Amino acid sequence: MPHTLEVDISDSLACVTLNRPNAGNSVNAAMRSQFTATMQSLNRDARVRAVVLTGAGNRVFCAGQDFEESHGMRLDQIRNWLAPQWAMYQSIRDFDKGLVTAFNGAAVGIGLQLGLLSDIRVGYPEMRLGQSEVRFGLASILGSYLISLHVGHGHNVEMSLTGELISGTEARQIGLLNHLVPQEAVLPKAREIASTLAAVPATALRLTKTRFRQLTQPDFDDACNAVIGAHLEDYATGEPQELMRKFLEGRKKRAPG
Repeated sequence: MPHTLEVDISDSLACVTLNRPNAGNSVNAAMRSQFTATMQSLNRDARVRAVVLTGAGNRVFCAGQDFEESHGMRLDQIRNWLAPQWAMYQSIRDFDKGLVTAFNGAAVGIGLQLGLLSDIRVGYPEMRLGQSEVRFGLASILGSYLISLHVGHGHNVEMSLTGELISGTEARQIGLLNHLVPQEAVLPKAREIASTLAAVPATALRLTKTRFRQLTQPDFDDACNAVIGAHLEDYATGEPQELMRKFLEGRKKRAPG
């Protein structure tokens, strides 16, 4: 299985890098499996007091779901496809240490959701982020739930129904980003914040995060279950498959050479 993540541990901090730059650091089966295992391992690792999550390169943090995987999905595969994704998300929710996302580039769909599940998010003014699922025939269910934890209903509805991406500047204004810095300062700022979290007494931090998780777990589980029903219905129309196929064909035409 190819390595889809890079992990570097130094001075009580672990930096986890999504490492599929030729595919926009998009999420596929290998990344889901490795991400879940990595987060669980780091949670047990006594050397690690906090984690920074970022993406390889300087253009894209994570472009979301890998359409090469999902454009041919059959209805009888939906549940088994989504289960490892919920496990990946839950590995973030179960993480007992500080987790800071450094948005080094665009964050779309799953990419934004990974950041929204973390404790603190750092981005830069020119970056783009959002939930584009509806533009590919997919209901925005979990993404809209996670957005609701950070912004008002009106902003959430507009982002979820239009699928349009917003700038880092707007994301900071409405509350999706905690910190806005120049692009070259995103990772250093994230490491600075992670160091602050690493210095907090571990038990107090763990118990505080546990309480946040307890307060939101029922709604998170409900959203995950709702996604299954929604995807069974939207995939049954054939629209997601066709729209993803057209996107992949367009990308191949635009590729150099």
